[in-house]
Amino acid sequence: MPNLKNQQELKSLTEKFKAMKGLILTEYHGLNVEEISELRSKLRPLNSEYTVVKNTLSELALKEIGIETGDNFNGPTALVIENGDIVSPAKVVVEFAKTHAKLKVKAGFVEGKFVNAAVVEQLSALPSREVLIAKMLGSMNSPITGFVNVLAANIRGLVTVLDAIGKKQTA
Repeated sequence: MPNLKNQQELKSLTEKFKAMKGLILTEYHGLNVEEISELRSKLRPLNSEYTVVKNTLSELALKEIGIETGDNFNGPTALVIENGDIVSPAKVVVEFAKTHAKLKVKAGFVEGKFVNAAVVEQLSALPSREVLIAKMLGSMNSPITGFVNVLAANIRGLVTVLDAIGKKQTA
């Protein structure tokens, strides 16, 4: 049975896990306070949180909401709890890991299951939600725009012919 402080932390962590959209597990061993603070500041605007929690508490909280952890919580583990878009925090963590060799992506939790680090890296290569929406809207708008241009071409052609006739008459 966890002590009172751990019970409170377990309750808080369980609530965070219930609300999360995704989770990234990282190995942070060797990062200093400034580097961790830098990563946290990059994740904060994305509605994500970088936190270091005891592995046992993380496993207990995840089991409490019905998620099996497997062997994902080995060694020092920090969590990126994603509450919004799941692609943007993955991009930030993977880019940060490229410039800070001591940060390693261990695994991720997406769509109700744990995935390995390679899947998290693939996820980071996807365009953000806003870019995907913009592309979709552009695709939907394209046929309409083409149709309007086809209709306008006849009118433009008529105006050009009338203009040429008018210039010929005045000359």
